[in-house]
Amino acid sequence: MGRLVDEMTLKDARELLGVSSASTPAEVRQAFREAAKRAHPDAGGDEGAFHQIVDAYNRLQDPERYVAAPVRARRSLNPDLEISPQVALEGGDVDHRTPDGALIRITLPPGLRSGDKVVAGQWQLCVYIRAEDGVIVRGDDVWMTVKVAPGLLKKGGRLNLDTPLGRRSLWIDRKAAERGLLRVDGEGLPARGRRAQGHLFMRLSASPGLADSAALALLRRFAAAWAA
Repeated sequence: MGRLVDEMTLKDARELLGVSSASTPAEVRQAFREAAKRAHPDAGGDEGAFHQIVDAYNRLQDPERYVAAPVRARRSLNPDLEISPQVALEGGDVDHRTPDGALIRITLPPGLRSGDKVVAGQWQLCVYIRAEDGVIVRGDDVWMTVKVAPGLLKKGGRLNLDTPLGRRSLWIDRKAAERGLLRVDGEGLPARGRRAQGHLFMRLSASPGLADSAALALLRRFAAAWAA
């Protein structure tokens, strides 16, 4: 079973991003964007360096988080323990191949964030939550894009859909419809340590091929009959 560790100090994080203790949150965000852009694998950067930059930014976002003593007996960090949003939400067993070719099974707790570290056997691994099936994790929150009938984005209505936590029946009010964004409180990553319970955010995208809900269609027919 994997064990969580966290050994990046605030000093390490600041040096990695090139900021100081006097830097403003806006300056830290800007430094992170520039460093992440340079290190991103899609731009020819190193994947390990990219994940360390993400780790440093997360560390500075939560400066009071407890920092464990370094695990000196462990081998080098392998920053490539990728997990799905579902595993981040619920925990579970994942198989991972270490750099020496061994295949190990790790039992992970729910509520892991990108940048968290686990120790499995003699390896120290950095967690990275990949996007999957249109679902991504940002900090504590889960984001997904939902295609809805155009009528729902005009007048609101009931939406039934599958979320990472199961089937949900949600009401889209006029404000959410106008913004094209629906927030479901408390349905993101579970609270862990000093990290708060996250939320579920749904981007609402109009899809002309989808029919309006039965209730909205009935309302339209009623309105048309009344007008006649």
